[in-house]
Amino acid sequence: MRSQDRYAVFGDPIGHSKSPKIHQLFAEQTGQSLQYTAERVPAEQFTTAADTFFTQGGKGLNCTIPLKELAWGYAHHKTQRAQLSGAVNTLAVQDDGSILGDNTDGIGLITDLMVNHGITLKDRSILILGAGGASRGIIGPILEQSPQRLVIANRTVEKAVELSQLFSQLGEISGCGFDDLANRQFELIINATSTSLTGELPPLPENLLARDGCCYDLAYSNQPTAFVHWGLANNASKSLDGLGMLVEQAAEAFYIWRKVRPRTETVIALLNSQRGL
Repeated sequence: MRSQDRYAVFGDPIGHSKSPKIHQLFAEQTGQSLQYTAERVPAEQFTTAADTFFTQGGKGLNCTIPLKELAWGYAHHKTQRAQLSGAVNTLAVQDDGSILGDNTDGIGLITDLMVNHGITLKDRSILILGAGGASRGIIGPILEQSPQRLVIANRTVEKAVELSQLFSQLGEISGCGFDDLANRQFELIINATSTSLTGELPPLPENLLARDGCCYDLAYSNQPTAFVHWGLANNASKSLDGLGMLVEQAAEAFYIWRKVRPRTETVIALLNSQRGL
């Protein structure tokens, strides 16, 4: 009997990852035979753990916090979107044995926003909160949709400005501090900070969200995050968390590995029903 192809997600922490469930559902739906596990891998153990995984026949890895930058360095070659983002969340063994690095976060976000929720990005004013690794993976794909402007706000102003300059050739983008957001409005605000799950938020001024504007938190949990609550309190027409993005980026990784594109709507609906949302 042929052994199953092995895939895994590495991260730290990793205990609450929904990725094994998502890929199991994708495999059942598409008739693929594979095994997908979640493994706790601290940053200092990443290279050794990845070497062992691939040496033992593993076909592909997903990498989450805090490993995306390390995975970028680990890949032998990278897709253009991975090159731009400076972070890799998907590693795939190629026919010649080399490791391809890709970043599916951005396309996962765009698909969830535009396809699943009908949110238009073209000609819209968009604000990203945070200038860390999560932001890097989504800036390029957002700018490809031709927003009117994209602003990155961060506690450390210099980091936001530096990040915006990296992507300046792709569209209208700038960086600033949270204090610089007063008297400005945005039609879509994306929280790419990690503060929301701890009940904290950046210092956001009143009237930051434009009338009928939308909010999106890259984080997700079984209860609405602090930023989702903020969006609702500020009369967002839609205030969403990142579960749909998680499923959509997983579907893109599944396609990279298996060359089969799973349907995501039933998986998202099932996960939402399981968390009561």
